[in-house]
Amino acid sequence: MAVRRGDRAGRPRLVLHLRHRDDVDEPVRVGFTVGRPVGDAVTRNKVRRRLRHIVRERLYRLPAGSLLVVRANPKAATARNDELAADVDAALDRLLRREVKRRR
Repeated sequence: MAVRRGDRAGRPRLVLHLRHRDDVDEPVRVGFTVGRPVGDAVTRNKVRRRLRHIVRERLYRLPAGSLLVVRANPKAATARNDELAADVDAALDRLLRREVKRRR
């Protein structure tokens, strides 16, 4: 749902998809997609764990009822944590700016 109907912001190492639902009583839901081009199973799980930790610290920025999907690109496997965090911040800022403009 978030991927098909939500907004998208891409960075070199990842892509974020955000869809805001009107169900403000619902919590924020986050999903992670790390495909085979990123690496073997160990590498994919490591990237997923790192992204989960980074996004967990930023959940407070998302409106209640949001759906967020984080899709890792192959460059995420070799990125440092600070590079991944910077990409998440930049993409999230872009998505939230769009959301504010749309609500005006």
